[in-house]
Amino acid sequence: MNRIIAIANQKGGVGKTTTSVNLAASLAEIKRRVLLVDIDPQGNATMGSGVDKQSLESTVCDVLLEEVSIRDCIRYVPAAGYSVLPANSDLTAAEVELMSSDAREQRLKRALSQVKDDFDFIIIDCPPSLNMLTLNALVCADGVLIPMQCEYYALEGLSALVDTIEQIRISVNPGLQIEGLLRTMYDPRNKLATDVSSQLIEHFGDRVYRTVVPRNIRLAEAPSHGLPVLKYDKTSNGALAYFSLAGEIIRKQVKSGVVTGAVA
Repeated sequence: MNRIIAIANQKGGVGKTTTSVNLAASLAEIKRRVLLVDIDPQGNATMGSGVDKQSLESTVCDVLLEEVSIRDCIRYVPAAGYSVLPANSDLTAAEVELMSSDAREQRLKRALSQVKDDFDFIIIDCPPSLNMLTLNALVCADGVLIPMQCEYYALEGLSALVDTIEQIRISVNPGLQIEGLLRTMYDPRNKLATDVSSQLIEHFGDRVYRTVVPRNIRLAEAPSHGLPVLKYDKTSNGALAYFSLAGEIIRKQVKSGVVTGAVA
């Protein structure tokens, strides 16, 4: 079976795009067929995958407005190892148009249903807000992966996101669940970080990934080269962390009986 995972957190700067790009690359490295869907108007996941967002003839914007077939918009990126449904600033206009459209929260789900069987994993990079674009992602996702820094305000934002996920699960998408919580930009020397990490584990148990993504200069450098960190410096701590996360996700699915693609 395949799986759609939305990478979401309404707080900015927590590593959503970094996680989306590098998780996609790590899953592809272990022979999974991966589609990365960029639904952030900033288009950072698009650029970080080596696709020039300024030269695109069609984007996810056109797909959501049902003006272009999703198959005509997806492009495979050999250097990254996965396929991308790209985005750019046009997506801001699409969000406005969607507000007055029928079944506006179902547009991404309808589009992905046409290609879902072509991939083992579909990773959706969401914008840093709980808007119509994020709602589209949550309506079609099987699970939500929440990247977060271990700091005081992160816990407050997490509560609102968990409430939103629960509301969508009850009203629109009964299969939606929290895929896991990923601690990013982690510094174990910081007492607040270790305290918040302990609180997360206390409240969410095994839904907190054992993998922890450290602060790592290679993770910060890789996007400027249009590459996932695994392709930029596969021996870096950042690359090793995301490769470990991919393995953890696969093992959880095998354990739960949801097997995707080849055996890791």
